[in-house]
Amino acid sequence: MNDLMTVVDWSRWQFALTAIYHWLFVPLTLGLSVIVGVMETAYVRTGSESWLKATKFWMSLFGINFAIGVATGLILEFEFGTNWSNYSWFVGDIFGAPLAIEGILAFFMESTFVAVMFFGWGRVSKRFHLASTWLTAVGASISALWILVANAWMQYPVGMEFDPAQMRNVMDDFWALFSGTAVNKFFHAVFSGWALAGVFVVGVSSWFLIKNRNREFALRSAKVGAWTGLTGMLLTMYTGDGSAVEVARHQPMKLAAMEGLYKGDRQQGLVAVGLVNPGKRWDNAEDEYLFDIEIPYGLSVLAKHDPDAFIPGIKDIIEGVEIDASGDTVNTVGYAERIAMGKQAHEALRAYDKAKAVNDKSAMAEAEKSLRENYRFFGYGYFDSVDEAVPPVGITFYSFRVMVVLGSFFLLLLVAVLVGLYRKRWFERARWLQWIALVSVPFMWICSEAGWIVAEVGRQPWTVQDLLPTRAAISAVSTATVITTFWMFAAIFTILLVAEVSIMFRQISKGSKTNLNS
Repeated sequence: MNDLMTVVDWSRWQFALTAIYHWLFVPLTLGLSVIVGVMETAYVRTGSESWLKATKFWMSLFGINFAIGVATGLILEFEFGTNWSNYSWFVGDIFGAPLAIEGILAFFMESTFVAVMFFGWGRVSKRFHLASTWLTAVGASISALWILVANAWMQYPVGMEFDPAQMRNVMDDFWALFSGTAVNKFFHAVFSGWALAGVFVVGVSSWFLIKNRNREFALRSAKVGAWTGLTGMLLTMYTGDGSAVEVARHQPMKLAAMEGLYKGDRQQGLVAVGLVNPGKRWDNAEDEYLFDIEIPYGLSVLAKHDPDAFIPGIKDIIEGVEIDASGDTVNTVGYAERIAMGKQAHEALRAYDKAKAVNDKSAMAEAEKSLRENYRFFGYGYFDSVDEAVPPVGITFYSFRVMVVLGSFFLLLLVAVLVGLYRKRWFERARWLQWIALVSVPFMWICSEAGWIVAEVGRQPWTVQDLLPTRAAISAVSTATVITTFWMFAAIFTILLVAEVSIMFRQISKGSKTNLNS
């Protein structure tokens, strides 16, 4: 068992490493593709040489980031087969469909039009080139759509049924994959990419202003970046609200971990600032927080848009307790009962397999009936204790607040930049604001990564919510193999990141020495 958990832990770390590095490049690709499209549209409409130069400058940075993102993304998809083969077998019929569509449709769409985008200058008409630029942006978003649909299905598995004859899940409703969870996750991720790219463009433009180089180009770029970023940030917050409602509905344990909430209530407040008590467990009497400042009714409003709504905590969910609208206590399915039902489902599946081996159709039918009655909690059958089904509270709690605090900061920053750009152009003279915009750029990535940590760590211990925990999803590989490949990937990804950053800096420096104003 210890060796098994070591393999699980290292496999999780390897996948997390790959995903975190990959997500450094994806949002910038999504956002810069839109910004480049806006700039080229301005060039085609005005014929201005200055817009053409701005388009080509930001397009070069997009291209560098796009190439590295593709490389890390391919490795991420390969890991499903190398490290998580049981997962791939168990749900590959469902999970593989959107990934296949992403590869066949979106990736080929991107690769086709990105070639025209970079090498079509002077070879195709202006309008065809502009269409290729926008189709590249659309292709990038479509690529994100299918990947996020697959990820959302892992959070809220729908549109499938378990086939005991194949010992795996099969899809029975493709369109069910486009659940509220998937729709909100897609738009939340894409719009956050707009916000990140907007902050990036404003930051780089601020560097040009600080260095007193290509000032008109910098101001023009900052306007496009700030408008794109502000639009993205507002839409990210809107879709984030929708995501919170979906989490409350389908993953209440994740919501409880995000809030560090153990004992819920109606009219539940939201902790604005706080320190979780590391010694707190669901079954002890210690306080939840060492320190907290609460927004009254905040969590009830966030999760259910109702200030009187009951929000369950970790203890409530484990014990299967809720409070209805009239204030009465209602019993639901607690975790101990879920574990028992999950083990019954496992036993029924084994009985089905034995009956199938001797072609005992009556026993097969009886076993299948028991399996279907208990299958919704199939994954809990892998646990021996309810404690195993509780996600890491501390990292989920703090990551959520890092995301919210930094997101709020960037909203204010982008508003300030836009006011400064349009109000007698005082942003051009506000050196302090330029420095804030420049220094803040790395924190936008921290904000973005924190959001993914909330989504993925808050889902633990599940690979597929309620159906397949991580311990049952891994491949039959040795710990040494996973450790070796972990450090190999860590070295490769770090080299790629350093290479991208250095090339980006070189390209920005080169642009500062070129006349980009006209």
